[in-house]
Amino acid sequence: MKASFLSLASLILAAGSVSARTVFSAIAVDGVEQGHAVAVRVPSTNNPIKDISSNDIICNTDFIQPVSDVVASVPAGGIVAAEFHHTPAGYVGPDPSDPLDPTNKGPVIAYLASVPDATQADVTGLKWFKIFEDGLDSATHQWASDRLFINGGFANVTIPSCIQAGQYLLRVESISLSSATSYPGAEFFLSCAQLEVTGGGSAKPKTVSFPGAYTPTTPGITANIYTDETYTVPGPAVFEC
Repeated sequence: MKASFLSLASLILAAGSVSARTVFSAIAVDGVEQGHAVAVRVPSTNNPIKDISSNDIICNTDFIQPVSDVVASVPAGGIVAAEFHHTPAGYVGPDPSDPLDPTNKGPVIAYLASVPDATQADVTGLKWFKIFEDGLDSATHQWASDRLFINGGFANVTIPSCIQAGQYLLRVESISLSSATSYPGAEFFLSCAQLEVTGGGSAKPKTVSFPGAYTPTTPGITANIYTDETYTVPGPAVFEC
């Protein structure tokens, strides 16, 4: 797959040498891959967002240009797979840190926000509801990041079958907790995908705002991955129909 505007080489150089980093750069809809940076606002580096009070926590910043104008169609109840890789270029060949360094630990979380136009540049003031979370399995001590690595960078997110048809932004984040014993320390790797949900129902989920959904004292924003036996994924409860 080809990266938009920026060459693969420049993207790899921009990624730097910090191997724990990862980028959500593509989606598959019900098993059909849409292509690199298609219907996804892909940041041009794999630098983390650390300030949860910044607008960058919404959909990231400094996107590969031109940003995709594609809005991917997905039926309510369908599955969108968010695809993460080590660099903004997507998969570029064997890499022991692709999709992320396996020593990186943390949750994977997905939110939706209804929008008039999924390609609109302004993402401030949107209302988000959580549709997926994966944290720590206390029995196996396996993290969502471990499962993301095992699955080749794919996180499967089911679109609730009861939400209203229309255009949405899908915000998916992988949070690194390796240095999160205090705030700021957690590192957020996220992007937003542009969706058109078809079918569905009339549900109106309770929502939160970004910034605002996370604070320095929100459970799960700080953690010690080396000693904690349990973990609370940050944010509201997952919406269920």
